[in-house]
Amino acid sequence: MDVVEIDAASNRGIDEIRDIRDKVRYAPSEVRYKVYIIDEVHMLTTEAFNALLKTLEEPPGHVIFILATTEPHKLPATIISRCQRFDFRQVSLEEQSERLREICQEEGIEAEEDAIAYIARLSEGGMRDAISLLEQVAAFGGSRITLDGAVDVTGGMAADQFYALAEAIRDRNVAAIMPLVEGLTQAGKSADKCMENLVFYFRDLLVLKLAPQGAVTERVVDADRFREMADAFTSERLFKMIDTLNTYQSDMKHASQPQTLFEVALMKICTIGNEGASGSGAGDGSGASAAAPAASAEVQRLRQQVEILERKLEQLIQSGGAAAASASDGGAVRQASSQSRKGGFSGSSAAISRATVKLDPFVAAAGTPGTGQVRMKWNEVLHRVKEARITVHAWLVDGEPVSANDGTVLVAFKNTMHRETTERPAHREIIERVMQDVFGNPTRLATCMIKEWQNAASRSGDQQGETLELQPDAIDTGEAQRPQWVEEAVKLFGEDLVVIKED
Repeated sequence: MDVVEIDAASNRGIDEIRDIRDKVRYAPSEVRYKVYIIDEVHMLTTEAFNALLKTLEEPPGHVIFILATTEPHKLPATIISRCQRFDFRQVSLEEQSERLREICQEEGIEAEEDAIAYIARLSEGGMRDAISLLEQVAAFGGSRITLDGAVDVTGGMAADQFYALAEAIRDRNVAAIMPLVEGLTQAGKSADKCMENLVFYFRDLLVLKLAPQGAVTERVVDADRFREMADAFTSERLFKMIDTLNTYQSDMKHASQPQTLFEVALMKICTIGNEGASGSGAGDGSGASAAAPAASAEVQRLRQQVEILERKLEQLIQSGGAAAASASDGGAVRQASSQSRKGGFSGSSAAISRATVKLDPFVAAAGTPGTGQVRMKWNEVLHRVKEARITVHAWLVDGEPVSANDGTVLVAFKNTMHRETTERPAHREIIERVMQDVFGNPTRLATCMIKEWQNAASRSGDQQGETLELQPDAIDTGEAQRPQWVEEAVKLFGEDLVVIKED
């Protein structure tokens, strides 16, 4: 009764510590010292530590406190400074095995060496756990303890099961893995325990491969077959497999279907390439499959470069630097533009074709019946483009057909970005296909900015009202044409926001 053990995980409050503090004043009954063992002491609250602090600082001469914990870093510095620290180590496998053999001899139990070693490994350095496992296996197997019996009682995997799984993974045989996992499940093996054992197994293969001379691990039962399996894997592949299994093992703690996650993990490590090994056909296949995304990324990079060059060229054109070149190279540029619509890199070609559109023929044709027919049917063109692809319609609706000449419809835009997006090859193809269906003959699309069209029309002496009219239906219905400044206001603010009042 002079030795008192307290579980701090259950008695962690200040009241329990105050009770201890009151009782330490009483002398021991039978022995020299009164011993208080507080297990898992790091679980105490801050108030409890403060209550214990004074007693630890000036304890009575007949009292000894033993504070046991697996996480000493969680103890306050004021507590640690008032204690002597003793770090206990794990018991080695040799010491555990020797102690288990002594117990078996004293109890008259016959045990296989492999079974003793297996029980010692499972205890992970805890002697008490090793003795408890030995007791369970002995109760299961009677007077003889075998390796198979120890594996069955502890829920582990036998060496043959490890070998069969590793063989299927080595051959990337997913079809063979699924029946093996199902057999483990039918045998009552838990998925998380199987995953843990499999990580240890591949770890031992890696150790044997990197240090083949002196690093034979204690888990190895059949050394020759184990070495043969280690030679079948490269160290790079083993590293990747262990990393993958460790990731899935962490996710398995929170999974509602751990067996499914275990199966997915095994299928995942089957697909890991075996670099440097012979007969790695699957690895070659994965490299070939990775070529397509790489090519796609290269094409995307080139497209981005083309768009950047296109924007720079547009800036040069707007500043007037390419005026002379556009006049002399118009025919060649139009040819390049037609080739771009056949499948070449069309970003820069589209920019050049926009810059070299000769507006004079279109200005001359602005009042022809062909232009009027295009304007009357333009709403139908917009409607069909919207049905084909609504995003193209969103860009095209900013433009207005101002003229038609020689099978080409000229559309003037108010916004540069809308014009550039409409000029993209895929968008141009949709628009030209719709115009061919509506007008009944092959029709090309040409674009310009509304300011460029106004300047060209003013230079030619044509009336701007004809080129800038946003509501062509007014001509057909006999309505009076609105002044130019009204048209500009409508373009800027929209028809609904513009109100005309007579002065």
